[in-house]
Amino acid sequence: MNMIHDTVTLAHGAGGKQTSELIEKVFRAHFENPLFTPDDAAVLEIPAGRLAMSTDGFIVSPAFFPGGNIGKLSICGTVNDLACMGAQPLYMTCAFVIEEGFPMAKLEEIAAAMEKTAAETGVKIVAGDTKVAGKGQVDGVFITTTAIGRIMDGVKTGGALARPGDCVIVTGDVGRHGCTILLARDDFGIEADVTSDCAPLWKAVQNVLTAAPDTHVIRDATRGGVGTVL
Repeated sequence: MNMIHDTVTLAHGAGGKQTSELIEKVFRAHFENPLFTPDDAAVLEIPAGRLAMSTDGFIVSPAFFPGGNIGKLSICGTVNDLACMGAQPLYMTCAFVIEEGFPMAKLEEIAAAMEKTAAETGVKIVAGDTKVAGKGQVDGVFITTTAIGRIMDGVKTGGALARPGDCVIVTGDVGRHGCTILLARDDFGIEADVTSDCAPLWKAVQNVLTAAPDTHVIRDATRGGVGTVL
């Protein structure tokens, strides 16, 4: 990256030359694909079948933590919401609200994490939006992602389908990501070697649904954890 500025300025959100520079050298550099568009909307081919769509906002503090950052989290969160409905993620849009003075190198690191995670799960980032807020109006960077996916044939999942006697399977240890964030904030003076398990789950879910197509409830235990899901 060869940016004129080391930090994000209000001019980067004003829609002029510096906005174009930010988009080209940070976002387009990492999100480029044949469908990524500089226009106001992406034009997409939609496959036949049932579709699922999800949107999620991310304001995690700190933005960087062991095992990931807000960029990786913003892809995983929305992709995993689609996966819980048995949907293969296809297309995604992302919107950034960036605090004035946010380091440009950190922003590129976030974009790079989004690029890597999107590639892992096969979703294409096709459009986006960028706004810059005055210093102190946001905490670093906020990201909103929206994605659409195609639901696997013969699959129907949803919380309302839960039945008495269902077996509940937890696919990992409980509370790891939340613990990682709490430790990264250093509010309690506790030192521990804990790494977030933030990850895109579509391929794992696809394997489960292929092997057990009668699976009827899948939940990504994020805010509130397993207790809230149950």
